[in-house]
Amino acid sequence: MIYNASSFIYLLKQQGINFFSGVPCSILTGIIRELIDDDSVTYVSSTREDEAVGIASGAYMAGKSPVVLMQNSGLGNSLNVLTSLSLIYKIPCLMLVSWRGYKGKDAPEHLIAGDISEKILRVAGIPFFVLEKENIENVIMSAMKLMKEKSIPVVILIKNGVLG
Repeated sequence: MIYNASSFIYLLKQQGINFFSGVPCSILTGIIRELIDDDSVTYVSSTREDEAVGIASGAYMAGKSPVVLMQNSGLGNSLNVLTSLSLIYKIPCLMLVSWRGYKGKDAPEHLIAGDISEKILRVAGIPFFVLEKENIENVIMSAMKLMKEKSIPVVILIKNGVLG
């Protein structure tokens, strides 16, 4: 099956996801547009990535199942809240992170972040999966299972062009 933003969100909702917060990114534009128009979920736009993680943490404590959307360059902005709040206090959150600068293919300002995204996640102890057109359902199921079992944030790195 070929997935677009709408069918991707549908898969997330099937897993119980019902709250989204994030920072705009051109790779995630389709997802964000769908979320804004979807009355069955809440989407809260953020000005910074760490703010989005904080909002998602509050939503989790209020009984929601949250997702955070951001660019990989925003991982640096959110590391403090991820390590000093989410990981320590076991606050689960699925993170959809666009992988700007993947394999050196992007605007110059994204190349360094693209090269170190996986390293940042490994050093921080945040598990991650890489989304490919062929593994979308498997990645969502695996990421959700790990997030629920360990009660921690889990990242899905999304390369440009994977979703429809």
